[in-house]
Amino acid sequence: MATTHRGTEAPRHFKLLGASVPRCVVIALLLVAPALAHDIPNDVIVHAFLKPEGDRARLLLRVPMASMPDVEIPLRDRGYLDIARADEALRGAALVWLSRNVRLYEDLEGGSDAVPLPEPRIVTALASLPSDQSFRAYDSALAHVTGPRLPDDVQLYWEAGVLDVLLEYPITSDRSRFWIEPGLRRLGQRVTIALRLLTPDGRDRAFELHDDPGVVALDPRWHQAAARFVRDGFHHILDGIDHLLFLLCLVIPLRRIRTLIGVVTAFTVAHSITLIASAYDFAPSALWFPPLVETLIAASIVYMALENIVGVRVSRRWIITFVFGLVHGFGFSFALRESLQFAGSHLLTSLLAFNVGVELGQLLVLAIAVPMLQLLFRYGIAERMGTIILSALVAHTGWHWLTERGGELLQFPVPAMDLATLAVVVQWLTVIAVAAAVAWFATVMLKPFIVRDSRIVNHKSQITHHE
Repeated sequence: MATTHRGTEAPRHFKLLGASVPRCVVIALLLVAPALAHDIPNDVIVHAFLKPEGDRARLLLRVPMASMPDVEIPLRDRGYLDIARADEALRGAALVWLSRNVRLYEDLEGGSDAVPLPEPRIVTALASLPSDQSFRAYDSALAHVTGPRLPDDVQLYWEAGVLDVLLEYPITSDRSRFWIEPGLRRLGQRVTIALRLLTPDGRDRAFELHDDPGVVALDPRWHQAAARFVRDGFHHILDGIDHLLFLLCLVIPLRRIRTLIGVVTAFTVAHSITLIASAYDFAPSALWFPPLVETLIAASIVYMALENIVGVRVSRRWIITFVFGLVHGFGFSFALRESLQFAGSHLLTSLLAFNVGVELGQLLVLAIAVPMLQLLFRYGIAERMGTIILSALVAHTGWHWLTERGGELLQFPVPAMDLATLAVVVQWLTVIAVAAAVAWFATVMLKPFIVRDSRIVNHKSQITHHE
């Protein structure tokens, strides 16, 4: 006799050994009981293909059945899925968990905004074995989903299988640009959507979306990509405490606008060089490289803080900043690596926009830090003593980072000097040569201002010393 698998409802009354339970305990149990009715998977991976064709867009989805609880599923003996009678239940699961949540938007050529598409039609929904390999490519996945279902006698538990669904959205043109809002966050505690977009011109673009990414432009226009990466760069510099401490080290002894412009410009040019070079695969891909960069970033903070304590030579500080800026550019590239999938065909534009966002964030930090330091040194504490105290605090934090990150770096073996490593060395010698040329040009252009400000700072230091 067939049975039905349902989600469990929380009981209305609770008793413990015949005694009544306090109301607060009852409320707590009522809140916890629905969560205990089914286990939400920790990690859920959804495989998806999107292909616009003519007047329709096909979306293929493969979702683990265990991530879709509370579905009335017909079962056979021993709890196996009753495949012969499961069609309606599978379509219901696809409707509730997928088609009502996944939204597509069409951005017409010449249009000013993306238009939401109507709710899709569920072409087919069928159960598949977890060992099925058809979703490795679009053609095999489409042939599988539109082909015959599993034989009725296949022994498959609901929690062990996968649900394959084909959705069709009506579109105006397959040459339009499309946006997607997955809306699949409820499937698990951590949801990863491996999406591939196949365009009519033969391009195959891969995306990896996590949890609730919001509305994502799959093929953005240049200004859409630029706006996104300006925002990402702005948020990244404000969230990166190590980059902010490095900026603070720059600002503490140098608060004249003209001097700051030269130093910050050197930092900007330097991290732009390594950021762009990394995006074009000039950076080493070895596992030891990110820990090395993070360790060098910590070392740059310690060095700049100690230089503030010992004494700053304005005439060469911008050179040190330029060198360390090359290192920080690699750090920016690590944060940007996952976001580059949203650049579309506008990689260079997106990189420049990210840099613009970083600079806007830096300007905001400087606009706040410089006046605060001016007030502190004028009314709170002597400038020299304040510089030593603040720099010592920064150096202490940087030293902790240096030891922690250095310990992680030492866990990797020393890389062998093979042809691949040699090729990377040659590439970066070229990058360093370009950077040196830019630094030389900047030296020639900024030398009058640097010499003038260096004399001013040295004069103020002598006055402070005599006092």
